[in-house]
Amino acid sequence: MQDKVKSYSLPKNEHKTIWKDQISYYLNVKRALEIFASLLLIIIFSPLFLLVSLAILITCGRPIFFRQERIGKDAQPFIIWKFRTMKENKMAQELNTSLWINGIADDFIFKSEPSSYVTTIGIWLRKFSIDEIPQLINVLKGDMSFVGPRPETLKIAKYYNEYQKRRLLVKPGITGYAQIKGRSHMTHGQKIEYDLYYVKNQSLSFDLIILFLTIIKVIKTEGAI
Repeated sequence: MQDKVKSYSLPKNEHKTIWKDQISYYLNVKRALEIFASLLLIIIFSPLFLLVSLAILITCGRPIFFRQERIGKDAQPFIIWKFRTMKENKMAQELNTSLWINGIADDFIFKSEPSSYVTTIGIWLRKFSIDEIPQLINVLKGDMSFVGPRPETLKIAKYYNEYQKRRLLVKPGITGYAQIKGRSHMTHGQKIEYDLYYVKNQSLSFDLIILFLTIIKVIKTEGAI
């Protein structure tokens, strides 16, 4: 039987605190802007899409894209798209989940793959976050947003406790509040706190701030690999 992540809903009293009257307006405007911006960026980046695809094909062969099931809003699975940066037939990190009885341990840190697993061109794609560009397709489809908690893998999300599941109340994002705070250098507990802060305080102005700070981090290549 396939593992699933149970959906999560807030109690009515807390639901009213977070989802205020203006949330519907915010979500509608955000979605309209994301459709326009993702379509425009796909067109603008189409030459880069082609060049990167050819570079991966020539230096590493197929597949060009990395596709993986992730957990989205309301625990709904979807397929995330990235440019492939890892060598083929490399095993993913083994997780010690024996102590994850009441949720994922706060001190858990998901380690990046060893550099020997990453292709030469993959190092550069990750350094400037170019490998994430295909996620514009996910944004256009509505699976993801530009800003939101990063989408988690099923093998981790299935261990969420009720508190940790709250990050699934919003669409996952290409970038998020946790990413501008530490990107890949933080514990799972810290990531959850930052994600839930975003869930409670999401707004267009907050999204714009996160996008701006993300661009600065990408330019500085902070925590890229």
